[in-house]
Amino acid sequence: MRAGHADATVPTYFPVSPGWDIAGVVEQVGIGVTEFKAGDEVIGYVRASVAHQHGGYAEQIATEPRALAPKPAGLSWEQAATLPLTRLTAYQAVVRVLDVQAGTKLLVYGAAGGVGSTAVQIAIARGATVIGVDADDRAEMLRGFGAYPVSDAGPTLERIAALAPNGVDAVFDTVGKGTISTVADTVGQAATRYASVVDFADHRTRPVLARLVSEDLHAVAELAAQGHLRPQVGVVFTLDAAAEAHELAATRHGKGRIVLRMSSGRPA
Repeated sequence: MRAGHADATVPTYFPVSPGWDIAGVVEQVGIGVTEFKAGDEVIGYVRASVAHQHGGYAEQIATEPRALAPKPAGLSWEQAATLPLTRLTAYQAVVRVLDVQAGTKLLVYGAAGGVGSTAVQIAIARGATVIGVDADDRAEMLRGFGAYPVSDAGPTLERIAALAPNGVDAVFDTVGKGTISTVADTVGQAATRYASVVDFADHRTRPVLARLVSEDLHAVAELAAQGHLRPQVGVVFTLDAAAEAHELAATRHGKGRIVLRMSSGRPA
């Protein structure tokens, strides 16, 4: 977005404050607001259809109550700030689109990434069996979540087929590169459901883009509060180093989310 690649879909009016994920303390509430009060600790997803001065890279921000949910008490501010976007995306894919329930066999590609690892944890919390495809060095993390890890190097499809000889009920793709088409021919069946956050070309695939649904944001916060989601914090920068944070993000830095901490000590 900073480079202008989203100009066709997100109108921009300068000056712009970037950032959609926030965590902080309610300073003041508007007339008629009953959901929160001053002093409440919250997380928020403050994405808007127009890019302007509404983003989370700020000491203070005004937003609607529906964009907020209680901060899980057991998480640090840095951990809490990583929840909204990736967790909403994963939750809506697993629950809303793929309808993962107890007994569902779910295959996740890119299972150790931010969205993928959240999908794994949410699905397991719902009683599903999860096969997670990612790099070899992420296998232990996936086992820790309760998933069956499969390396994305070598005979990946054969390994998946060995774990799911009768196919899988649902596939969640966070990688793209024709994953859905390739997997469908190997472990898909007539009733298999497909979702992707990156590749919408296959007619079987339902696209997943995070939407602000207050009920879902509260559900994500509750899952984290119950210990079902383990936020992965990578590197923490101060707000005045936001450009460095963007440069690091552009390198696809690896494990954990990048967090900006305000001078007040709370992240955005």
